Amino acid sequence: MDAPPSARTPAQIRRWRRHLAAERAEAAVYRDLASRRTGEERSILLALAAAEKRHEQHWVDLLGDDVGMPLQGDLRTRFLAFLARRFGGVFVLALVQRAESRSDYDSDEHATARMAADEQIHEEVVRSLATRGRNRLSGSFRAAVFGANDGLVSNLALVLGIGASGVATGTILVTGVAGLLAGALSMGAGEYVSVRSQRELLDASTPDPEAVKALPHLDVDANELALVYRARGMDADAAEERADGVLARLRTAGGPVVAGDGAVPGDGLGGAASADAPEVDELESHGTAWGAAISSFCFFASGAIVPVLPYLVGMSGAVAVVVACALVGVCLAVTGAVTGLLSGTSPVTRALRQLLIGFGAAGVTYLLGLAFGTSIA
Repeated sequence: MDAPPSARTPAQIRRWRRHLAAERAEAAVYRDLASRRTGEERSILLALAAAEKRHEQHWVDLLGDDVGMPLQGDLRTRFLAFLARRFGGVFVLALVQRAESRSDYDSDEHATARMAADEQIHEEVVRSLATRGRNRLSGSFRAAVFGANDGLVSNLALVLGIGASGVATGTILVTGVAGLLAGALSMGAGEYVSVRSQRELLDASTPDPEAVKALPHLDVDANELALVYRARGMDADAAEERADGVLARLRTAGGPVVAGDGAVPGDGLGGAASADAPEVDELESHGTAWGAAISSFCFFASGAIVPVLPYLVGMSGAVAVVVACALVGVCLAVTGAVTGLLSGTSPVTRALRQLLIGFGAAGVTYLLGLAFGTSIA
């Protein structure tokens, strides 16, 4: 809705100009992201930039002669543009997704309902673009986050618990280093076995590509191919119809069938039950066993060394405890914030959650140390 010049307030003009600057900055982010991609992703990002251009024109038309000199976007959007120009990738897409979710067009009377709807859909588009990167990252990322946090919390708890019992500083240091090595090796081995077992379980559920060789020899009247589709969730009639279609194409094509030769399009033996269902690489989302093991080992060790650092540099007593807690707190907050950013949620909330859980566990261990020993010297 256009407001006549006489009805405009300075506050409205300032708000419209901020909206204009934000749209220009967001369009630049999408263009920068597109410059680092090819194919369909590039086309999608350029289409998003064009949509932001339409929104930009809305505010230009509304401002008219009051458009003034171009303003810079807010600090957050300019930082996004900097990251998009230099990095791209799932981390930037996650930040863009969160930025799109903060649109206030649905509560602004001068933004159209179509613009508000656009912003909601933009968030879903960016979420979809980021999904594949998140899938590739999720296996090793899970192991890394779990390893780092476990190292931070478990070794801080160990150091605090042993320190609270009144033992010598040298004993605390040896205990901390032993906890680091034992925990890192245990985490690495555990992650390897866990992910390896999970991948083997998924492998066992993956259709055998060699099964397609049996298709030419099936009894057309019995049509046992339909049982495959029924076992994958199709109802009996749909399974029969699809199996009949596959066998009919086989008869039309003629000749032997070998796995992967493409002679029987749409046979479905290597895919989902529904022809329209997207194929998902489940193994990709869990990462490799070695990748998870190495990530877990390294990140546990990097987390577990933090509570030991004050003792390594010669600190002792309450000073060492305070410094160790402060260092661990910073690390917990950072890992929580990064997790929040990559998942498209609030980094502050995730950071606070990490701090609460980490210090809660360490605090319980410290109290137990006090209960079974003497206070810190």
